[in-house]
Amino acid sequence: MTDAIIVKGLGKAYKQYANEWARLREWFTPSSRSFHHDHWVLRDISFSVSPGEALGIIGINGAGKSTLLKMLTGTVKQTEGTIVTSGRIAALLELGIGFHPDFTGRQNVFMSGQLLGLSVGQLEQLMPEIETFAGIGDYIDQPTKVYSSGMQVRLAFSVATAVRPDILIVDEALSVGDMEFQHRSFDRIREFRKQGTNLLIVSHDKQMIMSICDRAILLHQGGIAMSGEPEAVADYYNAMLAEKSREQITQKSGSDGKLITQSGTGEMELIDFKLLDEHRQPLELVAIGQEICIQVRVRCLAPALDSLVIGFSIKDRLGQDVYGTNTYHSGQQINALSLGDEFEACFTIPVNLGPGTYSISIALHADDSHVTHNYLWADRVMLFNVVNLNKPTFVGVSWLPTAITVKPCIKSGS
Repeated sequence: MTDAIIVKGLGKAYKQYANEWARLREWFTPSSRSFHHDHWVLRDISFSVSPGEALGIIGINGAGKSTLLKMLTGTVKQTEGTIVTSGRIAALLELGIGFHPDFTGRQNVFMSGQLLGLSVGQLEQLMPEIETFAGIGDYIDQPTKVYSSGMQVRLAFSVATAVRPDILIVDEALSVGDMEFQHRSFDRIREFRKQGTNLLIVSHDKQMIMSICDRAILLHQGGIAMSGEPEAVADYYNAMLAEKSREQITQKSGSDGKLITQSGTGEMELIDFKLLDEHRQPLELVAIGQEICIQVRVRCLAPALDSLVIGFSIKDRLGQDVYGTNTYHSGQQINALSLGDEFEACFTIPVNLGPGTYSISIALHADDSHVTHNYLWADRVMLFNVVNLNKPTFVGVSWLPTAITVKPCIKSGS
């Protein structure tokens, strides 16, 4: 079966001139000499998307994410490389793109819908559903220049997904909408995926990428820094956010075959890690609601450090954060460390989690988060299983003890 999207050696460069005179000179000089230099935003980008696959694209601002999507949709022409797509593409990129501010929402639906390849007849039939899903009421007949950003994205998404596309491309625009609309939007996206739609989604929300996508690409400095399982790519991205000149990022395969990411300056080391029960005995299985201690022992490897914060996070099997905290937020930051100093922290928590496999990550840094000064970030240092031994049956990743009362209702007049 042919891939839905094939990208080979893709690159985009913009001309940069020293000044406007140089630009004019190049325009009007009848020679092959150029007065500009090429600034490459993206280069040597290659990937493919299989039918029914969802691909996430992450990276810091300026990494080239939006430029890549614009080239995929044809709104920006690539400088080099090839793009081959199969089927009808619907895209939700920049907020309100394709909307004329002086035209009403209804008029813009017909204009943008025809740009997506829909006929006027189809749009007339689809209009009631588009109005209902957008949920902007009487504003549908008002100029879009009076719309809020949330209203624009509601209408744009409603039009783009009025008919299930073969390929759906979504930029950060959905993050503008309200929470209720975001839930409905992603319900529709998931339903499209079940029916075979390919999804390309750009987001800074790593949890979203991990929950929706089969695979992820990390863009960095105009190239692909990593491609693979969403959790491994998100962990690497998380490490890159804190990367400084003295920091290193390493990845190795864990016991379950998944990549484990570790980063930091190396000024602190993790010398012992244990998962203990309420009697401080090692645990293999954890019962729902059981109290555990996450015991962390660390050593200073630097001549001196001003401060140390010890933290942990628990992730579910998809790599999504379930809970995390650190000693900065508890007011127990350690100050004035010397070479060889050792500290032990014990985080005692009730495991109010649903049955399943979870992982624990450890962070050692200077302030409230690892972004400013990261000594050590170690993902998935331990896996543990939560089992239901004595709780009523429930679904989800959280155990929330529930009191239920049921009583007959007395009818009036009886």
